[in-house]
Amino acid sequence: MKKDIVSMNFEELSIELKEMGLPKFRATQIYDWLHKKCVASFDEMTNISKDLINKLNDNFVIFSCTIEKKLVSQYDNTVKYLFSLPDGEYLECVVMDYKYGHTICVSTQVGCKMGCAFCASGIGGFKRQLAPSEILGQIYAAQRDLGLRISRIVLMGMGEPLDNYDNVMKFLQLVSDERGLNIGMRHISLSTSGIVPRIYDLLNERLQLTLSVSLHAPNNEIRSKIMPVNKSWNIEELLNACKIYADTTSRRISFEYAMMKGVNDTPECARELSKRLKGILCHINLIPANEVPEKGHERSSDSSINLFKSILEKDGHAVTVRRTLGSDINASCGQLRREKIKENQN
Repeated sequence: MKKDIVSMNFEELSIELKEMGLPKFRATQIYDWLHKKCVASFDEMTNISKDLINKLNDNFVIFSCTIEKKLVSQYDNTVKYLFSLPDGEYLECVVMDYKYGHTICVSTQVGCKMGCAFCASGIGGFKRQLAPSEILGQIYAAQRDLGLRISRIVLMGMGEPLDNYDNVMKFLQLVSDERGLNIGMRHISLSTSGIVPRIYDLLNERLQLTLSVSLHAPNNEIRSKIMPVNKSWNIEELLNACKIYADTTSRRISFEYAMMKGVNDTPECARELSKRLKGILCHINLIPANEVPEKGHERSSDSSINLFKSILEKDGHAVTVRRTLGSDINASCGQLRREKIKENQN
């Protein structure tokens, strides 16, 4: 079986090539093609002999993402991709254009196990984990297509990153490598629905990335209804882990809170949330919830969101309302994949 060369770090690649009898400089040369020039095939490595290219093709494979569908927002230049994978599965990513550069939201799994009541990613179920190369492949494919450099990464697409822990950690090692894209950890955000043991594991990595926690409720009653993960690790356990994480790393936690009409957007919810988060180094990001037909939740009104925000701010919390990007292309993850699955079934 051919080996996944893009998932190898520089040391692993060096060992593989040494065992093939190749000189040391070849590892530097090939790694540069893979992770700086982001080629999709060995044939694109123009300063390598045909004989060596044949050897690479015989022993390794470059897993790349093929653009199945591309949508570009007429409002804000947000680009949404549906990628197909060699095994016939699909995943999504979104590239957002900000003043400071381009941010990409990548997927870490095909589908999702978490079953959150407001999210489209899990519709159709969980299929499999993404390899480090397949997470990287989303960035490389987007850069090739758009002709630009990605400067920031958010792991907030399809899937739960901490449920694919080892592959995500390898991805982070590769994407931050100075021999490759060299995107620093402070320019990377990782989102979790609250797998508490893995938050402690991440703490021990000392990575200095931004941890974003999908909280979405001020108490266990509401959170357990909309986020099944809360039945495994309740809100008290989650927030205790977050406080320890923030205190130990001195990195501010970003709490994500999707505002759903009549579910979690009342003034009482705001006051309870404020008390819950007191004493935690954090920022609260209020998100007008995306309306997914299969889920049935409605987005909160602007007036409800603004009142919620003002209550939190009066208590001294740092709060923002996420700007809606790509609204004309349904830029939240999971929706293009869902449509493609339906199309294939018909």
